[in-house]
Amino acid sequence: MKITSVFQHPTGLYILFFTEMWERFSYYGMRAILVLFLVSESSRAENPGWGWTDSEALALYGWYTMAVYLAAVPGGWLADRWLGQKRAVILGGFLLCAGHLILALETVCTFYTGLALIIAGVGCLKPNISTLVGELYAPKDLRREAGFYLFYIGINIGALLGMVGVAVVGEFYGWQLGFGLAGLGMVLGQAVFVWGQRYLRGVGDSPGRQKDNDFVVSPLTYVEKDRMRVLLLSFLIVIVFWGAYEQAGGLMTLYASEKTDRFVGGWEIPAGAFQGAAALYIILFGLAVAYFWQRWYAAGQESSALFKMAVGVMVMGLGFLFMSAASVQFEHTGSSALWWLLLAYFFHVLGELCISPVALSFITRLAPLRYASFMMGTYFAATGLGNKLAGELGRYAGQVGEFALFTGIAVFCIAFGLLLIALLRPLNRLTHGIEQVDTESAST
Repeated sequence: MKITSVFQHPTGLYILFFTEMWERFSYYGMRAILVLFLVSESSRAENPGWGWTDSEALALYGWYTMAVYLAAVPGGWLADRWLGQKRAVILGGFLLCAGHLILALETVCTFYTGLALIIAGVGCLKPNISTLVGELYAPKDLRREAGFYLFYIGINIGALLGMVGVAVVGEFYGWQLGFGLAGLGMVLGQAVFVWGQRYLRGVGDSPGRQKDNDFVVSPLTYVEKDRMRVLLLSFLIVIVFWGAYEQAGGLMTLYASEKTDRFVGGWEIPAGAFQGAAALYIILFGLAVAYFWQRWYAAGQESSALFKMAVGVMVMGLGFLFMSAASVQFEHTGSSALWWLLLAYFFHVLGELCISPVALSFITRLAPLRYASFMMGTYFAATGLGNKLAGELGRYAGQVGEFALFTGIAVFCIAFGLLLIALLRPLNRLTHGIEQVDTESAST
């Protein structure tokens, strides 16, 4: 199969890049204002919300973000068994367009209907578009991880535009207009994917077209079983990481809204827009981190996916120490500087760049092709469990205090990462050499 290449990567990568960019614009844009809309007083003359308590809003946020990613398991299974990845992405895109646009209507019924459609749409789209990225490359192609870094930058360009744009529109011009703007982004993403089908020929086709109709149900070999065990362990890392990191959409957003001095030059930064700092950092430093790991590998240093993920958990944990400092400042002065949030997000992003694109590439290398989307869906389900854990931890702050919670997360993440590094050698043996890349493939 010949695939046209652009800048040493398949052209199809850029179709997937822009599709996912606009999908993440819609998802993160809506997420940036969801909790703020729920806690906004219903009696306000302008831009009223539903008047929920912080605890109630964080509970819904946790259930919603968990369900979004748990839905990736049936979404991946449907693609592997019947639809194929491309058809699943198209179905997910249509569900997302409908869900976000319905969400813009001002009724309780349409609000919950919109959330349900978004959950189903992300479940179909998210695992399968990531699997398509992996299918563009040979199993040991050195470009694969770099391709996922580029793809991940596209995700965060969309997230940044969504979190800032939708936050400004939602907070200053109306929550429903914000939800509607998120829906428009998804329409653009769907249009890009449908238009770019000619660049994705030969990947993500329906399993029903395979010559061997038993392809999706054949048993695992001994080596495949070992690799699946490693993948399942990596999903535990994912749960821990996102359980801490996703304080961004809940507790840290509320902290920005209620306890942070957000004025710069007389202008107040919307609380939801602070989440955009993480996306901006990824855009600015994503390729630099990818280059660092390539040079690290070339120097003969330990550079397995599990090692990078362990480092990522520890670096992200360090970021919470800045939130601990912010809590101390608030206790003494009644307000905390916005720089603490920006520093925390910076370290969180460095950790994320050591985990997310690496994990996506890792799954597409280790998972048997016949279970590729299902395992990608399981990865996103682990992300969803991490999101739910984040919501529960955020609610716990009301009992123990933010300083204790932020510091506890930092200590746990650093200790967890060190434990992973101590167990690295036996875990790497279970991959059976799959991470030995073909250095010549980068120039083909």
